[in-house]
Amino acid sequence: MPTVMSHAAVPLAGALILGRSRLSWPVIATGLVFAMLPDADVVGFRFDIDYADSWGHRGATHSLIFAAVAALFAAAVLRPDRYIVAAVFLFIAMASHGLLDMLTNGGLGAALFWPFDDGRYFAPFTPIAVSPIGISNFISMRGIKVLSSEAIWIWIPLTLIAAAGLGIRKRRI
Repeated sequence: MPTVMSHAAVPLAGALILGRSRLSWPVIATGLVFAMLPDADVVGFRFDIDYADSWGHRGATHSLIFAAVAALFAAAVLRPDRYIVAAVFLFIAMASHGLLDMLTNGGLGAALFWPFDDGRYFAPFTPIAVSPIGISNFISMRGIKVLSSEAIWIWIPLTLIAAAGLGIRKRRI
């Protein structure tokens, strides 16, 4: 998995592109949380839930269905002025988690199509170094390698996309 911080890069870039006129602070904050939330499934290790189980790490919480249901529920609770924009933003924020995990070079893959398919999938191209679970394992040369690959494959591209989106938005104003 990419680091928790890098999962937040997708909604951060989206919020910069869309701006405050389209997204409220509560929706933006929820998007940031949603981008990281699927990895809460690691608590399953404490309850002896097997990694490969549907509810194990990178299982159901990494699926598109889970992202859609969570996004619709959160948008209904938050009641933003632009419900559809908020729901799509929240869906992309959470769905991006599984998609980014599919770009990593380790683990079991993401159960993107759960509950219709229990398979775990990787993208054909896996350039992102998988992040170790736990901070003590992260503070190492491996952690530096992970951050370097995330800078190249997540942060730099999203920064360029956000800058282009901001430029387009500013021209329209």
